[in-house]
Amino acid sequence: MLRRPRTALSRHRPWPLCRQCSGVALDMGSARTRAWVAGRGMILDVPTVTFPGAGAVYPIQRGSIVDTQGTARMLDRLLGHRLPRFARPVVVVTAPVLDGLAYRTEARTAVEVLRPRTVLTVPSARAVALAAGADLTRPLLVMDIGAHLTEVVLLVDGAVFDARRTALGTGDIDDATPSAWIGEALADMTTSMLRQDGTSLTVDALGRGPLLAGGGALRPEITCRLADRLHVPLRAVPAPHTAAVRGAAKLLEAAHTHPSTTGTDPPDTHPH
Repeated sequence: MLRRPRTALSRHRPWPLCRQCSGVALDMGSARTRAWVAGRGMILDVPTVTFPGAGAVYPIQRGSIVDTQGTARMLDRLLGHRLPRFARPVVVVTAPVLDGLAYRTEARTAVEVLRPRTVLTVPSARAVALAAGADLTRPLLVMDIGAHLTEVVLLVDGAVFDARRTALGTGDIDDATPSAWIGEALADMTTSMLRQDGTSLTVDALGRGPLLAGGGALRPEITCRLADRLHVPLRAVPAPHTAAVRGAAKLLEAAHTHPSTTGTDPPDTHPH
């Protein structure tokens, strides 16, 4: 009886049983940093600060990493002791859609403190769609309402087709900035996308109902104003404030045994 040769790839087992690998999914916002660690699930949902306490410094502001070294120190403090000593983790990081290139570059530099084997980045909107189990074969509108940044993104076949953003979020709500303004901003950005889209993609996605994520999806004063303006059904992702990191975790699990991240060749399935 012939036995199929075991390859490095075939030895991979699901987390947490796989002893060869470690992985981290990260969603770093200006207000909160969330982390999912392979085999342990969601372990962090903490303020994004370099130095906790009275001397707190915020290294990420409105979708931009303004202090790369500070971000690295934060990641080391939060995760350095939680990973196996000699681990070379696969790290998946969510990134805002607009200005994402600059964010991804700084994020990759900061994440080096975790000694990653591979760093993958995913647009936050796509991560939200993955967390929701959305049908990505059809156009999809994702509205991510964060603490200091709000994005409206049109995904077509899972890729970013169009996007809008405003430097406004739930953390800005006060007497001078009522929550209704965020709903108005979302409606205005969506209307702008409709006007500039020469295809029917935005109309089709809007007809399906926008997918809502971020902490703002839990604020009825925002979602009610948005529904009044757009006159379409709204679909909030379950636990919308953690949707992005959960979607990144799904991508991490998919990457776990992929040859591009394991550094191995897939087994030969062709007969000799």
